[in-house]
Amino acid sequence: MLKAEIGIIGGSGLDDLDIFKNAKDIKVKTRYGLPSSSLKIGEINGKKVALIARHGRQHTIPPTQVNFRANIQALKSLGVKYILASTACGSLRKEIKRGDFIILDQFIDFTRHRKITYYEEFSGGAENAKHIAMPDPFSKELRQFLIETAKELKLKFHPKGTVITIEGPRFSTRAESKMFRAWGADVINMSIAPECILANEAGIQYAAVAMSTDYDSWAEEEEAVTWSEILRIFGRNVENVKKLFFQTIPKIK
Repeated sequence: MLKAEIGIIGGSGLDDLDIFKNAKDIKVKTRYGLPSSSLKIGEINGKKVALIARHGRQHTIPPTQVNFRANIQALKSLGVKYILASTACGSLRKEIKRGDFIILDQFIDFTRHRKITYYEEFSGGAENAKHIAMPDPFSKELRQFLIETAKELKLKFHPKGTVITIEGPRFSTRAESKMFRAWGADVINMSIAPECILANEAGIQYAAVAMSTDYDSWAEEEEAVTWSEILRIFGRNVENVKKLFFQTIPKIK
């Protein structure tokens, strides 16, 4: 089987990146079922990289139905040690504008219906119990590479931020949006948990770049979030996401 050391998980608007050389599609089956898409493997700036489309190549899989365990396991089976992920998000802070990038450093998992761990039983009892410490769930090393590259590209970005992940596919009520702000979340999305959790359990360094596309529903002076607006803002900035990944990848040793 082909191997890759770096994985990219493409979110909304990045379902099928076109920055590969010598790309091949392969199908991978895991003990957890099929991943969201076939894996595209090729070279980016001299590095072997594998891409998976989180919601499928045609964006047909809603957030709660994503087989996150299979996605992470599929990348791990190829030898992936580092994951860069992209995601659209809603801003919960006035200073995080539409089109801004956020190099996430913390998450709050507000999902309720997802498979969130590989450890569904502790074989052998307490001595073999698996409780993974996760005070800083995003890779410090990968985050620093992304921050350096964002500076080089002169992108408008925030070097840290807390994301809260909700089930979706609906967007928040105003009451929920204001509650999430009170909890300390800076942005909101539907994908980072349990993806980041599972990467940590699998021993894979993980970092995510979020792009702010809207103000969720807390800012009453702003128009409420719509899917068409998310696609419009993300589409306007997708080339910057590609550049960010393309120029970050060579820094990963």
